[in-house]
Amino acid sequence: MSNFSLAYPYTLLLLLLIPCFIWCRLKSNILYFSKPEWLPNRAFLWESNLLLIISIFTLLIISLSSPYSYDSSISSKKRGRDLILALDTSGSMGERGFNREKPELSRYDISVALAKEFIKNRHNDNVGLVIFGSFAFTASPLTYDLKSLIEIFDLTSSIGIAGTNTAIGDAIMEGVKSLSKGIAKSKVLILLTDGKHNSGANSPREGVREAIKNGVKIYTIGIGDDYDRELLSKIAKESGGRAFFAKDSSKLKEIYKSIEKLEPSPIRDREYLNRRELFIYPLTLATMLLALLIYREEL
Repeated sequence: MSNFSLAYPYTLLLLLLIPCFIWCRLKSNILYFSKPEWLPNRAFLWESNLLLIISIFTLLIISLSSPYSYDSSISSKKRGRDLILALDTSGSMGERGFNREKPELSRYDISVALAKEFIKNRHNDNVGLVIFGSFAFTASPLTYDLKSLIEIFDLTSSIGIAGTNTAIGDAIMEGVKSLSKGIAKSKVLILLTDGKHNSGANSPREGVREAIKNGVKIYTIGIGDDYDRELLSKIAKESGGRAFFAKDSSKLKEIYKSIEKLEPSPIRDREYLNRRELFIYPLTLATMLLALLIYREEL
C-alpha cells in the first residue's frame, strides 16, 4: 500500500501569501485617467494572467515541500542483526580517572555514555541489554525501539545493581539466552568488563560453549588495568569475535567505532527503501505555466 507524505510540510504556510497577489493586482488596476475609454480593454487577459501567477506560485510551493510516496509494507521490515550489550556494573566500575579530561566521571558513567552513542547508530538492528555483577539479568530483551532502550540505561543500570562481583559466565549465558529468541542470521554479543570472573553459577567456558551452539559471536572489551586479558581473548577467539582493550575513554570510543565497521548496521528501510520523490511533477507543470505566461505577456 502506497502512502503520501511531505518532507517539508511547513513550507505550505507560504500559500498564505496568495491573497497578496490579488490585493496587489486590485491596487494596480486603480488608474486616474481622464479618458479611460481610450485604454485597451485587457481586463480578461489580466485576470487570466493573475490566475496563472497564483497557479505557478502554488505549484512551486508544493514542489518546495518535497512530496514523496512510500510503501508502508516495506517500511515495517527489518533487516539488521540481533545484538546484545552486556555491561559490567560491579563495584570496580565506580572507579574514576578513566577520562583524563573529566577525571570526576567513573568508568561506568563513560561506558554508559559511549554505549548509548553506539546504540543510536544501530538503525535496523534488534538490540538488547544485559546487566551483570555478582549475577546477570536481562534489563531489556531484543527490541527495535532504540529510543526506549537508551532510556532503560537510566532506569535499570547503576553500579552495584547486580552485586559487586564479576560473573562473566552468567553474563554470556544470559546474553545468549536473549539472542536465542531473535530471528536474525547474525547474532552478536558485546561484553564489557573491567574485572576478572569471580562469581556466578556458570563458568565462562560454559557460556562460550552455549554461544557457539547458538551461533553467537562475542566481542569482548576489557577496560582499566585489572581485567583478565587472557580470558577475554579466549572468549572472543573461540566464538569467532574479537577482543579489545582500553585504558582510557578515548580508546574505548575507538573500539566502538571498530565494532561498527566489523558489524555494520544496514540502512534503515523506513527512510530510504522504496521512496519515490514527486516534486518533479508540480515543478514541471509550474515551468510549463510560466512559459505560457511569458508568451502571453509578449502578445
